[in-house]
Amino acid sequence: MQRKAYVPGVAALLVALLAAGCTSGSDTGGTDDNSNPGDAGTASAVAEPGRYRTLPEPCGAVGQDTLDALLPGIQQLADEEQQEKAYQGTPTTTFDTDRKVGCQWKVESADATDHLLVDLERVVSYDNAVSDDTQAQALFAEQQTAAHLPEPSESATSDVSSSPTPSDAASASASASPSSAASASGSASSTASSSPSPSDDSDAADLQPRVLDDLGDEAFLNDVVSSSGSTARQRTVTVVFRTSNVIVRVEYEEQPTMLGITPDSKEMQDRARNLAAELADAMAG
Repeated sequence: MQRKAYVPGVAALLVALLAAGCTSGSDTGGTDDNSNPGDAGTASAVAEPGRYRTLPEPCGAVGQDTLDALLPGIQQLADEEQQEKAYQGTPTTTFDTDRKVGCQWKVESADATDHLLVDLERVVSYDNAVSDDTQAQALFAEQQTAAHLPEPSESATSDVSSSPTPSDAASASASASPSSAASASGSASSTASSSPSPSDDSDAADLQPRVLDDLGDEAFLNDVVSSSGSTARQRTVTVVFRTSNVIVRVEYEEQPTMLGITPDSKEMQDRARNLAAELADAMAG
């Protein structure tokens, strides 16, 4: 009887494969080759994303009644088409509507020219160890610092003692989004000189630029009077607040047509704060 030829090379290969399979099973305990025992702990340490994933449409976020209050010149427009266009506002230029949107209105009347800007920015952290909320807090702190708010009076200290300070979130500023620097610099340029000038000195402390403790997670108000000439004075009231990972900025300006007149501080602050409160309520809902 003829015997089959024995091929030692094939036998050796089979033995090697079987050995490799046994070794792999004993070393990994049946887990995937790419698994890492530390992966589970690393994943659990990743910071949670912010509450907001999108932003509202800004030009439609302000109602007509509110615009009538902030921009009295709208009701003085005789042409219906011009009035409708004034109500619609003009979207600000943006490259990513999921991250930053805005709308502005400008209306002239017989008494003054009023300008309104609403700007919303959704902050996203680029550091897995820093949450979107923490990053937004850091950006808000930068803007508050740039506003150069005066120190609160002793009577107001207790009301704002629990409010965040700019240093609270400084550690997270290193991972700021690309738009953070531009936003902070814009805040600095628009708040160069805070000098509200209410007619009643007893109200001066209440109308000074200050931290607000009844709006969003944190907020502040700035009030600036600037002169474009020897006697013409323009007032700009800015309210900035943060809710979770979104920062909202309301900027309200008025320039009287008559020289020697300064827009009323309390009236403008009340209007700006009311709009900010409406926006905060809408976002909370």
